[in-house]
Amino acid sequence: MGQVRDYLSLVKFSHSIFALPFALQGAWLAAGGVPSISRLAWIVLCAVCARTAAMAFNRLVDRRIDAENPRTSGRELPSGVLTPLSVGALVFASSAGFVLAAFQLGPWCGKLSFPVLALVLGYSYVKRFSFLAHGALGLALACAPLGAWLAVTGSFEQDFTPILWLAAGVLAWVSGFDLVYACQDEDFDRLRGLFSVPARFGRRRSLYAARTLHALAVGAFAVQGSLAGLGAIYWISLVLAAALLVWEHRLVRTDLSQIDMAFFTANGWVGVVLFLGVAADLQFAGGL
Repeated sequence: MGQVRDYLSLVKFSHSIFALPFALQGAWLAAGGVPSISRLAWIVLCAVCARTAAMAFNRLVDRRIDAENPRTSGRELPSGVLTPLSVGALVFASSAGFVLAAFQLGPWCGKLSFPVLALVLGYSYVKRFSFLAHGALGLALACAPLGAWLAVTGSFEQDFTPILWLAAGVLAWVSGFDLVYACQDEDFDRLRGLFSVPARFGRRRSLYAARTLHALAVGAFAVQGSLAGLGAIYWISLVLAAALLVWEHRLVRTDLSQIDMAFFTANGWVGVVLFLGVAADLQFAGGL
């Protein structure tokens, strides 16, 4: 059990809450309510496997960088708690699980699982040559609602404009909170020659950019709700999500020691609140 805890800690399994609610939101919007249980189970498995593969791969390729950074030197690979071989096996198993689960959701999902997998794994290398790594992470997580929509509909024949706005909101939301998180390593990244917005433009501008991205995310979620015909319940949830984002930025405005509260607590609840708003609106107000 101790080793299982080490693997779960490696991939921050509890933080699957970031991507999963948006995948579920895509599934609910596509189905106009609760999807079939079997299809929902495969969607959840895809989301968990993709995120596990991405996190494990990131830890694997960054293990030497993490060892040099005082903030990350205690992680499982630099500290020797887990071996590169065992983490590589986890990457392979999770990647295979993602592809196999995707094929259970239909041929389109199966075929598209390969480029999506390349994207979620390839993100780990972007910071070595571009400060747009934050956007690459956002794009990777934006695939979750798109994939879930396709898993339920099975084709591109239905109007998927609302889900594109949902994906755009996820891209801006993720990019914004990753900018906040990267402020912790501003000095290290600059010294190590790694690319990030804080290392290139400084903390103040990075936090301003994060606030701008989160404002754009709220706007995109609003357009999604309008196009999907969602009602009052969803709009209340959007107001609550926006309030969480405001709280997040107030926490880190002058004190980065509050970043765990902002990054993990506030951001985790944003996705949950929005999903509950969509699910409740479709169930009780006939949003679609």
